[in-house]
Amino acid sequence: MNVRHGGGEDMTQVDFYQLGRDPAAKVVPQLASKVLQAGGRLLVVTRDEGQLADISRGLWADQPLDFLAHGKGGEKHAERQPILLAQDCTAANGARFVLFADGIWREEGLGFERAFLMFDEATLQGARACWRSLDGREKVTRKFWKHEDGHWREGP
Repeated sequence: MNVRHGGGEDMTQVDFYQLGRDPAAKVVPQLASKVLQAGGRLLVVTRDEGQLADISRGLWADQPLDFLAHGKGGEKHAERQPILLAQDCTAANGARFVLFADGIWREEGLGFERAFLMFDEATLQGARACWRSLDGREKVTRKFWKHEDGHWREGP
């Protein structure tokens, strides 16, 4: 599903999240909760089936008082899910937000209103290359976030 419609005047914000001690499966529920609170829908993408399962468990367990409803791409009723977990960038749920949990940037991210790229030490070089490749691109803004003292802080 193509997310953008119309005249092409839409901006894409790309947020780079440098993971510290917590894996993506621990951080995704925090960001997903914020997306839902703002009335949005989220597509979470990773090639790793095991990571998808970990994220799904985190969406159940990490927010016990505020269950984060979700489903898997390609399954029945995927279009109804506020959070959709998938191995590709097909936003069957109409999401305007995409989160790349495996640290791998996909150009399809520029078709969304906002893209989150989570990266760790193993995917740091790819994230740096992506940061450079997006520099100066028209209609793209970039932000960098780092986890410090238990809080996410915007970096330089």
